[in-house]
Amino acid sequence: MSKIYVVGIGPGAYEQMTMRAAEALNACDVIVGYTVYVDLVKEHFAGKEFLTTPMKKEVDRCILAFEEAKKGKTVAMICSGDAGVYGMSGLMLEIGERYPDIEVEMISGVTAALGGASVLGAPLIHDFALISLSDLMTPWEKIEKRLLLASEADFVICLYNPSSKKRHDYLQKACDLMMQHKSPETVCGIVTNIGREKEEGKVMTLRKLRDTPVDMFTTVFVGNSQTRQINGKMVTPRGYTY
Repeated sequence: MSKIYVVGIGPGAYEQMTMRAAEALNACDVIVGYTVYVDLVKEHFAGKEFLTTPMKKEVDRCILAFEEAKKGKTVAMICSGDAGVYGMSGLMLEIGERYPDIEVEMISGVTAALGGASVLGAPLIHDFALISLSDLMTPWEKIEKRLLLASEADFVICLYNPSSKKRHDYLQKACDLMMQHKSPETVCGIVTNIGREKEEGKVMTLRKLRDTPVDMFTTVFVGNSQTRQINGKMVTPRGYTY
């Protein structure tokens, strides 16, 4: 039976890829992915066949992977972070219904929430919600409701896709919504280029976060009412007594 691995390659650096992910890429004949992600792994897996599609061609990319597997090749579909967190796992399994003779195996990776949290300190030690601010496939009204309810419930909130050229003010809008239930002094943090060159983390208040420029390579962390700054690190206590 032909096989496709759906592989989360982690935040970016080869050293942050799991051993199992690296083994899957070594075992495959063809690596398929978004152009930017393929560029991250090319030098470490020389000799493989690489196939890419641009952004917004996700369906075409999945079909390409299955068509290559139909030829008897072992294929890896790669995603940044974890393929099951805003990645391609779901779409691959949906399209895989058309290819019942091809086995699909998921290989987990380190998603940006986890990679970024380690840079900032320990922001995710208690309950947290992960919300994407991209409204390409989710109506903004639904995103708005999730932000409000997660804030009211005092979750730590991790935000993916906080800004783009078309959505330059979305983080400001999100902060205004969260400040309906969170204090403007809530400890927050941002991490840019997680696991890549020029990685940088900053800790700040929610008030300051509102007016901080971010981009698509930034992951945002908004603390809960207990989150503190300790020696420059963002820490959400779990409640241990000591």
